[in-house]
Amino acid sequence: MSGPHLTRPGVPGTLAPRWRLPLLLMLLACGLVIATGLGTSFLSPTRVSAALIGAGSDMDEIIIWTLRLPRVALAVLAGMALALSGALMQRALRNPLAVPSILGVSDGAALGVVTFLYFFSNENNVLTVSIHWMPVAGVLGAIGLAAAIALLTAGDPRGRDPLRLILYGVALSALAKAAVVLMMILGPVYRAGQALRWLTGAVNAAHWSDVFVVAAGLALAVPVLLLLRLPMRQITLDPASARATGLGVEPTRAALLVLSVLLTALAVSQVGAIGFVGLIAPHAARIFHGQFSGGYLLSSAVMGGLLVLGADTLGRMALPPHELPAGAVTALLGTPVFLLLLLRRHHVTG
Repeated sequence: MSGPHLTRPGVPGTLAPRWRLPLLLMLLACGLVIATGLGTSFLSPTRVSAALIGAGSDMDEIIIWTLRLPRVALAVLAGMALALSGALMQRALRNPLAVPSILGVSDGAALGVVTFLYFFSNENNVLTVSIHWMPVAGVLGAIGLAAAIALLTAGDPRGRDPLRLILYGVALSALAKAAVVLMMILGPVYRAGQALRWLTGAVNAAHWSDVFVVAAGLALAVPVLLLLRLPMRQITLDPASARATGLGVEPTRAALLVLSVLLTALAVSQVGAIGFVGLIAPHAARIFHGQFSGGYLLSSAVMGGLLVLGADTLGRMALPPHELPAGAVTALLGTPVFLLLLLRRHHVTG
C-alpha cells in the first residue's frame, strides 16, 4: 500500500509532486546505463556501471568511454536543449504549438551549418577553418530565420494568430530545406553526405568535443533561466494582467525567444535538425509534472533527454546493421502528436 508521503492527498495511487522529478531523474539515469550497454557487443548494466566508475575491464572502458558514452551523453544534452527551447517558446508566445522545429528555426540552424560546410570544406572533406565556428553558423542561421518570421508577422495584421505564425514557419522551413537540397545537388558528392546528417538529425558521429560544447551552452543558460523564473510565470497571463503585475511583456517575450533560438542553434549545430522534441517533451512534462510546479523546466529538459536518447537507441537497434537517424524516429512520434494537438485546439476554439 502506498504511504501517505508518496501519493497526493485525497487521490490514491497518484504520485505526489515532490516525487515526480526524482522519478524522472532516476529514469534518465537508468536509460543512460541501458543505452550505453546496448550495441554489437552487449554490456550488462553491472559492467557498464563498473566501467563508469573505473572498476571495469580495459576493453569495457574503451568501448564505453570512447565509443558509446559520447553518443549517449550528446543525445541527452541535445534533447535537453531542444526541450527547453520548446518550453520557452511556448511560454513566450502562449501557444502550445509554437516550437522551433515547427516554426522553422531548427531548419534555419541546419541551413547555417550546411552553408558553413559547403563554403569552408575542400575536396578532401576537410574543413578549411576551425570547426569551432560551426555552432556560430548554426546560431546565425537560426537567428536569421527567426528574424524573417518576425518581419513577416510584423507586417501582417493577423500575424499574431497562432495558426498564421505556424504557416509562416512551415513556409520558411520548406525554403530552408530547399536551399540545403540545392547545395547538395550543386556541390560535390561528399558534401551531400555531410548535409544529409543535418537534414535528418543524428548523433552517431558524436565526439567528446561536441558534448562539451552543448554542456557549456546549457550551463550558461541556467543562470538566465533562474533570472527569468518569475517573469515566465507572469507571462502566462493575458498581456493586460501581466502588465498589471509589473512585467514588461515585450522585453520578457523577446528574452525568452532569443534564448529559445540560441538553445535550438546550440543543439542543431551538433546533432542536426531533430524535430518535435520541443513539442513532445514540454507537453509530457506538463501532464506529468505540471507547468506551474517548481521544476517544470527541469522536467521538460529531462523528458527531452529521455526522448532523444530513446529515439537514438531505437534507431540503432531496430534494423541492424542499419541505423535510423534519431530525427526520423522523433518525426514518426511527433507528427501524430502535433496533429492531435492541432485538432484538439481547433475543436476547443471552434
